[in-house]
Amino acid sequence: MIERLVLASTNPKKAVELGALLAPLGIEVVPQSALGIAEADEPHPTFVENALAKARHAARESGLPAISDDSGLCVTALAGQPGVHSARFAGEPRSDARNNALLVDRLAGAADRSAYFYSVVVMVRDGEDPRPLIADGEWHGTILEAPRGSGGFGYDPLFYLPELEQTAAELDPALKNTLSHRGAAMRHLLQRLQAFAQ
Repeated sequence: MIERLVLASTNPKKAVELGALLAPLGIEVVPQSALGIAEADEPHPTFVENALAKARHAARESGLPAISDDSGLCVTALAGQPGVHSARFAGEPRSDARNNALLVDRLAGAADRSAYFYSVVVMVRDGEDPRPLIADGEWHGTILEAPRGSGGFGYDPLFYLPELEQTAAELDPALKNTLSHRGAAMRHLLQRLQAFAQ
């Protein structure tokens, strides 16, 4: 069984989330930045291609198994945007605040504010792994007109869950891991990983 994975991300909050999800299996998550590995390019039009490219890059550079996710917010009224461009929706340098402000601006007056987070998680045993483990997950909600909450990251302060009457940024982190798109994708991946290890 794998004991140590490189996370193909420099996002410290994502490292905490994935670390918490993998800890019960005794798997240590090491962010690629801790190993001096630069971010990979994400030129692809789909989440799965970007996640696979990032995982392969981290595995090649580290010599360790690697895990990566590519996720984003898909908004119905914006024909699925920002999608794979979620992190850079408002351009460079990346800014959660500017991305959120642009989303609110683009949805001004929209009657349909439904949206979902989508995540693809990919794990490779090495950089040339011909059988990457791939899993995905979705998390449905609506977009508020103004942010609420101080937790989470990205679009969490605008992503409202009507059944809980809270935004993703207001949720307890453990509950967020249970409900989120990344949590769902990770559970699917862990099922595949356990089956593969048997």
